[in-house]
Amino acid sequence: MVKQTIQIFARVKPTSRKQPQGIYSIDEDEKAISALEIILPRDLADGFVNNKRESYKFKFQKIFDQESKQDSIFDIIAKPVAESVLAGYNGTIFAYGQTGSGKTFTITGGAERYSDRGIIPRTLSYIFEQLQKDSRKMYTTHISYLEIYNECGYDLLDPRHEASSLEDLPKVTILEDPDQNIHLKNLSLQQAATEEEALNLLFLGDTNRMIAETPMNQASTRSHCIFTVHISSKEPGSAIVRRAKLHLVDLAGSERVAKTGVGGQLLTEAKYINLSLHYLEQVIIALAEKHRSHIPYRNSMMTSVLRDSLGGNCMTTMIATLSLEKRNIDESISTCRFAQRVALIKNEAVLNEEIDPRLIIGRLKKEIQELKDELAIVTGEQRTQQLSQMELDNLEEQITSFLEDQDPESRLELGSDMRKIHHCFQFLKKLLSERKVPEKHETKDQEGEMPLKEEEYRKLRDILRQRDNEINILVNMLKKEKKKVQDIYSSHSMSRGGTRQSLSPTPVYGGPEDSLKPSMSSISKHTHDSSNLDFRPGFRRRKTGKKEEMSLGRQEAFEIFKRDHADSVTIEDNKQILKQRFSEAKALGENINEVRSKIGHLKEEINQRQMQRVALSVTENVVENQELDPVEEKLRSQMEEEKKSYKNMFTRLKGLKVEIEHLQLLMEKAKVKLKKEFEVWWIEEAANLQKKSLPENSPQTPESHQQPSQSHLSNKRT
Repeated sequence: MVKQTIQIFARVKPTSRKQPQGIYSIDEDEKAISALEIILPRDLADGFVNNKRESYKFKFQKIFDQESKQDSIFDIIAKPVAESVLAGYNGTIFAYGQTGSGKTFTITGGAERYSDRGIIPRTLSYIFEQLQKDSRKMYTTHISYLEIYNECGYDLLDPRHEASSLEDLPKVTILEDPDQNIHLKNLSLQQAATEEEALNLLFLGDTNRMIAETPMNQASTRSHCIFTVHISSKEPGSAIVRRAKLHLVDLAGSERVAKTGVGGQLLTEAKYINLSLHYLEQVIIALAEKHRSHIPYRNSMMTSVLRDSLGGNCMTTMIATLSLEKRNIDESISTCRFAQRVALIKNEAVLNEEIDPRLIIGRLKKEIQELKDELAIVTGEQRTQQLSQMELDNLEEQITSFLEDQDPESRLELGSDMRKIHHCFQFLKKLLSERKVPEKHETKDQEGEMPLKEEEYRKLRDILRQRDNEINILVNMLKKEKKKVQDIYSSHSMSRGGTRQSLSPTPVYGGPEDSLKPSMSSISKHTHDSSNLDFRPGFRRRKTGKKEEMSLGRQEAFEIFKRDHADSVTIEDNKQILKQRFSEAKALGENINEVRSKIGHLKEEINQRQMQRVALSVTENVVENQELDPVEEKLRSQMEEEKKSYKNMFTRLKGLKVEIEHLQLLMEKAKVKLKKEFEVWWIEEAANLQKKSLPENSPQTPESHQQPSQSHLSNKRT
């Protein structure tokens, strides 16, 4: 048993150039305890705090200043927790702070550079690296990813669903057994045998996570997420199994609702977030008080899930993320006060060992066989699992005679053999089923074709409307592109002083009568032509999770949308970096093969030299010279140098492989984000087109949906 308080660390986010920075200082004493002092002059303190204090001082295990890197944070904070988990103890790392202070960047990492990886991917790399080194034990690893949004749990890794929104994911509920152990219903555990599989699961969960834009952060996480790694280990031949779990928690932002300046759905989210963090603080205060009998874990779902992490069987570490700008001084002081209360909680971590259930099953089977042998000695006959055919015939005759006997006091004597009793019930069930007359319920629906025809007509009508919307959207997009080209050409002509008008771009479409008012026959023709084209695989457009194909019109719109997207530069940069890493890995692979062949040739030469020396000593009947052969020594030294070179290049190749896999995940994540944003834009444009194409005070007819809007692309894509 290991008794220790919760370890607390602080990380200061780099301040923006636009915002003034607060006054603070960091001191480290000889006992490896860091102190953070926040200076708040009286003129700045007015309106933030009531007691007009000028100095606030807080102590942490270590404070990471603005220049701290992700690798140093992992080595100091996450690596000791990961080592204790590998040893069989439960561990938890959670980040706490206001919105925009860097919690998600610290836990998950950034998507721009490979060096910006957070605690979760670095911990996964470290765990699987240690598992490969330890060959004495057999390890199994499982991953779960839970999101708590508006006090409802969702499984982000459910393999049976392909969700386009958070509501499509299965909801997770909390169950409690008589021993007060928490069980999460509908939360799936996905096995991960390699680091690549674990990172793919992390990417899948981050894709489904609820993210929204707030005035304080452009990509604020609006939910609490708990990424859990379950590790079980067992030595070969041993009956003891060690099971440990590591919770990596990314909490939502904690700040006053009035300061965020949000409303509507974001206001509801902020209320739920603050309520859950309020219950978390209640649990922290109750644990810090002595002689407190009741701890309110059940007030919220997050505190129920983290019951072991707070005052239980777990080694817990907290990271307080601080944004020490002048406007955020009050929230930073509140975060530091919360961390000081957390540091008072003591946990008692116990080594999680249990006996292997398979060994228990083997012992029970052995005991059953011994009891069977004793029963056979007492009864004088050896019982088998099944009755013989003669015994079955005799038993069925007894049952038949018993059923035909009219005496109400007659009895069926079967003895204490459970095999005969079970067969008796099965035989009676068979007799009852044979006596039943099968009923026919076959009915034919004479009018079954009409609904089918109506359904087909409805589907064709929907397809026709969809194709009309695609054609109208593409027409307006092409007009907009035409206008851009004309503006560029006119500005170029003005700059050169030319007045030639004959070189204007050729219009793609005709006048309004040709492009904006297509007849029913032309629309039907476009629909027929587009229905005969081949489609590339698209992405989900509805909440059913069913994959649909992208039409040719949507493909063209998607290419234009992708070209003007804000993340296109980042995607291209990652592509270039990935191409460079591939080239470097290819060159390293070729060099490794060359070095391997050189080592093989050197080994052959050394073996030939040794064989020549042995043959010479045998033919000349001379004792083999014990002196070292200088040629052989030179060959051995060359082989050692080649081995060192081979080892260095192989290590570099492994690092390149991990970096390439991470870059591929980043590109895939950007691709999914781009497709989701295009889908939202496409649905909005189609809806606006239908609204604007319908004349006022006129009935809704299929023809009314075919009139396109001339300004529905006025909203700029982001």
